[in-house]
Amino acid sequence: MAGAKKTTRPASRSGKSARSGKPARSGNPARSGNPAKAAQQRPVRRATAREWIGGARLRTLTLGIVPVVLGTGVAYVDSRLQGTFGSFLAADGHLAIALLALAVALFLQIGVNYSNDYSDGIRGTDEFRVGPARLTGAGTAKPRTVLTVALTFFGLAAVAGLVIVVLTQLWWLLLVGAAAIVAAWFYTGGRKPYGYNALGEVFVFVFFGLVAVLGTQYVLIRQVTLSGWAAAVAAGLFACAVLMVNNIRDIDEDTAAGKRTLAVVVGRPVARVLFALFLLLPYVVLVWFVLLYFRSGYTYFSLLLALPALAIGVSSSKPRELITALQLSSFSALAFGVVLTATLAVQP
Repeated sequence: MAGAKKTTRPASRSGKSARSGKPARSGNPARSGNPAKAAQQRPVRRATAREWIGGARLRTLTLGIVPVVLGTGVAYVDSRLQGTFGSFLAADGHLAIALLALAVALFLQIGVNYSNDYSDGIRGTDEFRVGPARLTGAGTAKPRTVLTVALTFFGLAAVAGLVIVVLTQLWWLLLVGAAAIVAAWFYTGGRKPYGYNALGEVFVFVFFGLVAVLGTQYVLIRQVTLSGWAAAVAAGLFACAVLMVNNIRDIDEDTAAGKRTLAVVVGRPVARVLFALFLLLPYVVLVWFVLLYFRSGYTYFSLLLALPALAIGVSSSKPRELITALQLSSFSALAFGVVLTATLAVQP
């Protein structure tokens, strides 16, 4: 894991730097000249393979894996309940479609991570960052190179999605895929990124919850069920929890940079309450599966990861500890999705 960057010393009330006595630079990127041009002109050393892998933010990839796993699980179990179990197993392309859906989700997630690296870097937002260093903000890669990598992964997601469309003949899915890529880019990209205006959790819930789970279920069995909706809500809430604890860590730095995440808008105490709700509500949704499906209660064992994440997230203000809470939240989501899907697959 890359080391944390040092935070910028706050300016005094007179607007001068506490260290040098010179006028402090405004924390709002919109008032700091041309950060994009400055980022392009900043001396850049060649990033190592490890730094490029770190830029993909592998610990966040569970947000792409979980909804596809859950969507496949509910598609499988609902096909059994409706008497189409044999056709589900025998249908050509089901495994291929599920794997392609996973590829779409993972490529989009990686593309979002590199896109955020690029957009936050050229805006100057990462100057205040305390989390793992990013390629653009740390000057380890040229902004244009990071942008090219981001667009490459978006392109790979589009290709995988197009193959799904060809296999299923569901051409309207092209609109869904286009919307997902647009949403991925404008999270921190564009002139008015919604991630800078307290809407990140809304879009994460929609695309990493509802769209990913229900889309996977639909391309496999051509319908959406109540179990699919329940799984989609659970996946979306986990994604919101991961984003919220990440933003709790960065409240002070995002405030200084003019980035208005939901955590910044509501403040740290309320943000911690929201994090707790996002992390625990999937286990309330799980009651639906426990009542309907034998052995699905084993999914509650994933609380062994979620509860420590909860304890750290609502009590700590230390960046390194909150990174641990983020990782535990991410892994609890993965454990939830995998265990629940496994129990659905072995229904009597």
